[in-house]
Amino acid sequence: MANLHIQLHLVALFFLSSLILPSNCLPALHPKPPVALHPKSPVALIVFGDSLFDPGNNNYIKTTTTFQANFPPYGETYFKSPTGRFTNGRTIPDFVAEFAKLSLISPYLQTGHHEVLTKGVNFASGGAGALVETNKGSVISLHMQFNNFREANKQLRLKLGKRAARRVVKNAVYLISIGSNDYLNPLINNPSMFKSHAPQDFVAMVVGNITSVLKKIHREGGRKIGILTLGPLGCFPRLRLANVAAGGNGECLEQATALVKLHNPLLSQKLQLLQKQLKGFKYSYFDFFTVYTETIQNPPKYGFKEVKSACCGSGPFRGNFSCGGKRGVKKYELCHNPKDYLFFDAEHPSEAANFLSARLMWGGPSNVTGPYNIRSLFMR
Repeated sequence: MANLHIQLHLVALFFLSSLILPSNCLPALHPKPPVALHPKSPVALIVFGDSLFDPGNNNYIKTTTTFQANFPPYGETYFKSPTGRFTNGRTIPDFVAEFAKLSLISPYLQTGHHEVLTKGVNFASGGAGALVETNKGSVISLHMQFNNFREANKQLRLKLGKRAARRVVKNAVYLISIGSNDYLNPLINNPSMFKSHAPQDFVAMVVGNITSVLKKIHREGGRKIGILTLGPLGCFPRLRLANVAAGGNGECLEQATALVKLHNPLLSQKLQLLQKQLKGFKYSYFDFFTVYTETIQNPPKYGFKEVKSACCGSGPFRGNFSCGGKRGVKKYELCHNPKDYLFFDAEHPSEAANFLSARLMWGGPSNVTGPYNIRSLFMR
């Protein structure tokens, strides 16, 4: 844990220095990754997941504004206009692509990009879960994301030939964030569900669906996986608001945290098993939970001033998912300096928080991201 403190502290110092140095020295939020080797050939970044990773796929599906972020003030800090990303700027995959010297990875459903796997494609969908039933009909589930990947792979083989396509898919790094919505959806909309479903059984079902898709990616030719644990969901502004609604003082919602503490160890166990079972399977497991817990406990140390309330939203902790005023509640508040906040809206990190996570995923120590970090996956 001491190493984690040191690494997080260094990242925070790097981030803060990037904001105060003159632009001709180091532009704000344009970090240079650690000095890296250069792979012999470009390595694609292929992304699956939920709103933490969605670059705008939900702009192109029939859904509601609950599952979209294609309106102000989303995106305005970096892109100067909304892109569909559920934050004020860049996401974790955006930073990882930058570290890997790739351009921004395009949404799969964006016109003209649905066949491109050579540099990477992002299949993520805000609101998606590992379970097909999670927000069904409004999002692109993890299983459907895999089907889209399989179709893109078919197109790649037609375009490049089987041998060249196989090389692209094998060398690619696959980045995945999934599972939060499988727990948040029932906790927020149907909390009594866990009275009739044993939490352990429900968690096993969620993790089972994740590992099933990982096996399918492997069968399709993928070998290198970067995956996030679940963060401390109970401490997200929306869940603190739920705690207040239940008569509390805005503490972290323990029921949510308890599910995360079942999910993360089981996912870790399954990944270790897959590495033994599947030929060539390598993974990077990022401890999102510990990093965010540390940051919430010591915000100034990691460059943040506010870690409980969101930058954008309404109600206590700005925990109403009302940012932008297009999700039922029209009035919302917006902070002046999103970089000071761990959360941009009720459920999603700020760009500064995404930078912190991406930086640690890229080159963090083994107790934060292991057994490989993302940089090493790009080099293998």
